Amino acid sequence: MTLVAVATALLLSTALYAALLAIMRSQAQTDLLQHLAHQGRRVVAAADAGRLDAYPFSSTRTLQQVVDQNGRVVAATPGMQGRPPVPIPHPNPVDDRLTTRACGIDVPGGSCFTIVEFRVRNDTQTLYVLTLAPEVPLVARPAAAAFLGLLIPLTAAFAGWGAWATASRALRPAAAIRRELDEITATDLGRRVPVEPRDDEVTKLATSINATLDRLERAVARQRAFVSDVSHELRSPLTGLRVELEFALTEPDDADLHQALQGVLSNTDRLGAVVADLLALARLDAGKGFPREEIDLAELAEQEIRRRPRRSHFDLIRDGPVRVVGGPSELARLLTNLIDNADRHAAEAVAVRVHHAPATATRSAAAVVEVVDDGVGVAAEDRERVFERFTRLADARHRDAGGTGLGLAISRDIAEAHHGTLTVTGRLDDRPGARFVLRLPVHDPPLSPAR
Repeated sequence: MTLVAVATALLLSTALYAALLAIMRSQAQTDLLQHLAHQGRRVVAAADAGRLDAYPFSSTRTLQQVVDQNGRVVAATPGMQGRPPVPIPHPNPVDDRLTTRACGIDVPGGSCFTIVEFRVRNDTQTLYVLTLAPEVPLVARPAAAAFLGLLIPLTAAFAGWGAWATASRALRPAAAIRRELDEITATDLGRRVPVEPRDDEVTKLATSINATLDRLERAVARQRAFVSDVSHELRSPLTGLRVELEFALTEPDDADLHQALQGVLSNTDRLGAVVADLLALARLDAGKGFPREEIDLAELAEQEIRRRPRRSHFDLIRDGPVRVVGGPSELARLLTNLIDNADRHAAEAVAVRVHHAPATATRSAAAVVEVVDDGVGVAAEDRERVFERFTRLADARHRDAGGTGLGLAISRDIAEAHHGTLTVTGRLDDRPGARFVLRLPVHDPPLSPAR
């Protein structure tokens, strides 16, 4: 970084020095032309007044010639005395002034000259007044150029050092952030990078990093809790399997083989249900896409209600077809989870209503499925917790021996994968029970073209 700063400073100083030399030469050239024009106009004024013989050519150090229309030198300053006319063209007919340059002429003081020529007309003749001087050199003002040649690199070097020091000081917090991040590991996610009390980009970066670490810490904590819960859920059916098998092996004569196999089958079913739910969660967490098609939610709900015998009495209320676009197996699993959950916790009856919800000022039109049971309901403080994985509430409603503790979590994940929502509230008639509400974007098929 230091070498880059030095090289950049040298390039900038060189470019600046060249630009200043060009400016000084251009200014010197302008001053020279103004001087030559001024001296030439003085001779022109004398010639116009007919007093050219009285003009003090001998007292000036300027190089001047007065040439007539026949090319003869009629007057000259001491530096041009005895020299032939300078071979340059005359001004064009519509202009009485010409500015030009000439090289290799027999004039002392330089190899190339800048010349300003005026035409003077009177009644008897035409005269040409030439005023010339050596051309401005590349370095017009050597003393000033030498001073700038020392000053500019020093200034550039100081500016480069200042920029480097300022950048280093500004990036010092970034270095501290990097060191802290290097030391943070998966087992030490409670640490955070330092945040300077300033309002700059580095501070904003540190704040964003700390927010990311907060999310990462929560995600790791959820993952660890999930692994712990999975271990517990799998341990119970596996332990039951082992107990049934050990009993059958230790007492082969007294064991009821049919009863033992029934116990093994029950625990195997529970183990299979947990594994199936875990696989469903893994697929949803991986964000893998699934085939989608147009589905009638009312018809799908009716199929899931009739698919197997239910403990509770079910009423299906439908307002005609309610179509959405989604995964058939995923939405079927979602509805099955809601229906099974209501069936397990209802006292006697469950109502399932499928209908369209019109658009409002705050919500778009939606397809809505409401599953309402007459059980004990869900306390307001637990209405988000029921959607957490392996959640076990103190309420008797959630001390459920028939579920895996994953059904509602899977249901919400499926709803969100379809850009919908799944919530739970109390019943609208203030009677005991729970009301699960699924909202999905409604599918409006294109209208048939008018004939």
